[in-house]
Amino acid sequence: MSGNLFRLAVVQSRGNALRPDRFERLKDLIREAGAGGGQVVLLPELIFHDYFCIEENIKHFDLAHGLDAAPVQELQALVKELGISLVLPFFEKRAAGVYYNSAAVFDADGSLAGLYRKMHIPHDPGFNEKYYFAPGDLGFKSIPTRHGNLGVLICWDQWFPEGARLTALQGCDTLLYPTAIGWDDAESRQLSASEAHALEARHLDAWMTVQRSHAITNGVYVAAANRVGREGHLRFWGNSFIAGPGGEILARLGSEDEGVIFADIDPARAEMEHRIWPFLRDRRIDAYQGILHRSGD
Repeated sequence: MSGNLFRLAVVQSRGNALRPDRFERLKDLIREAGAGGGQVVLLPELIFHDYFCIEENIKHFDLAHGLDAAPVQELQALVKELGISLVLPFFEKRAAGVYYNSAAVFDADGSLAGLYRKMHIPHDPGFNEKYYFAPGDLGFKSIPTRHGNLGVLICWDQWFPEGARLTALQGCDTLLYPTAIGWDDAESRQLSASEAHALEARHLDAWMTVQRSHAITNGVYVAAANRVGREGHLRFWGNSFIAGPGGEILARLGSEDEGVIFADIDPARAEMEHRIWPFLRDRRIDAYQGILHRSGD
């Protein structure tokens, strides 16, 4: 771990930041994060676009770009101006026919500190990501920046303890999850209003619980930056949050509003959690061979 205390800012926003009005709004939120003392700023998944994975449409591949795209360079300049580190999710075009759901990490001088490509790719009604994205090929890693060591994962990665553990083992101060998750109208259409509300509450609670468990079992801070708003039949549920290494919620936003939340990331606190709960010490790495199989067969 870096040993440096730093202030984390999590931005909750609607998507399609490439619309001129939305892009200015995104920059304003980043400036708000910097003005509030944020030294590391986390944005939601695929923030430059509508959540195009709601459908399979070959035209959407035209949305992909590299790090040389003008909006990326404009945010790099803003990063340098504010002196912050920024986690910027984007639809990456690597080559013709090869695309990734990625997140670039820019350091406080605007330089590229690292790149993460989403490892776990979902494919469900309304979340047709396997149509667009190849599985990440850069592995799990901690990305060092001026302000801290950042473990970046993306959305569906949230549900897999293996990804959280392997990233934490690289020595990150915090696990950061850019996210685009919400409720699908089709899931509740056949239910009564009370049943639909209960189902949605269970899904949201499961999402928060599994990430808080990553904080506890790995002794690190965890943060998720989600979208808000309706896009087609999806209602993004917001609730972006930051959890401490004991799983406690340090800051949280609601289900509808854009905004920024903050928390101080203190590696000394994480170190104390490891001393109290020495899960990493007691791992039986000699007995985990079965985890490399798809099932228990």
